[in-house]
Amino acid sequence: MKYTQLTQEQRYQIYALLKMAHSQTEIAEVLDVHPSTISRELKRNRGQRGYRPQQANKYARARRQKTKPKILEQSWQLVEKKLCEDWSPEQISGWLKGEGRAISHEWIYQYVYADKRAGGNLWKHLRCQKKRRKRAGGKDRRGMISGRVSIDERPQIVAERERLGDWEGDTIIGHGHKGAVLTLVDRKSGYTLLGKLSKREAWQVVAQSTKLFELVPHVHTLTVDNGKEFAYHLQIAEQIHANVYFAHPYSSCERGTNENTNGLIRQYLPKSRRLDNVTDQELERIMFLLNHRPRKRLDYLTPYQVFFGEPVALTT
Repeated sequence: MKYTQLTQEQRYQIYALLKMAHSQTEIAEVLDVHPSTISRELKRNRGQRGYRPQQANKYARARRQKTKPKILEQSWQLVEKKLCEDWSPEQISGWLKGEGRAISHEWIYQYVYADKRAGGNLWKHLRCQKKRRKRAGGKDRRGMISGRVSIDERPQIVAERERLGDWEGDTIIGHGHKGAVLTLVDRKSGYTLLGKLSKREAWQVVAQSTKLFELVPHVHTLTVDNGKEFAYHLQIAEQIHANVYFAHPYSSCERGTNENTNGLIRQYLPKSRRLDNVTDQELERIMFLLNHRPRKRLDYLTPYQVFFGEPVALTT
């Protein structure tokens, strides 16, 4: 058993059992609570005329209201600002803790839903996790890519996520197969690069991956899926001076960092959106938001901070 707050009805039971000369242990057994709960109740909420249930309930309620920490309006304004930057309540709570301000993510959710009931739109910045149906296993219907190297041959250090520069790559497709975006993410830090593809063709993937990897200092390996857009993987490997490996067919868990990142990107580029009209400015903004958002698995550092090893002041 553990300590729990008593209800007013339970306090009337305590009063009646005390009148019948029951011990604290016996009262605890009747109420199915820990004996320390009864001991604490009688010690804290007894008045000058002994224990009375209505008075005890009043004392307990006043104590809870007195001890509840007050959150300053400026703190809630900061919460709203970070919500509008698409930080999750958990990310905000973890970051605020590092800033010496304590607001639990449960309180932030309550604040958001209260804002929604009042007609606000903070709830629109919450990420919605949809259930995904896994495709049944079977033969790879997309054919074989010449010269590909299996993930089974990838160095063990990549799986350990202990070094920067081990990347995962994929593409997300626009509605009606209109346009696509190349997504590259570093396994250790989550640092993300995005590049526009007018068509999901192999030569465009070579050009964009080469261009994007020129922006970063760490490139050791690249792990991709079996899409035909990665058919020119040998050219990619030559351009970026790194080995390219292929995950097993229909094994998205082998590129979990990339799959999770694609889900975050879909918050900004939903499946209903065609991507042949996406702009470089849009992609730069999405990269900035994702790379400067604190992550729980990084102890609430940002992917930028981890990847480049540079502290970044998040202005308030």
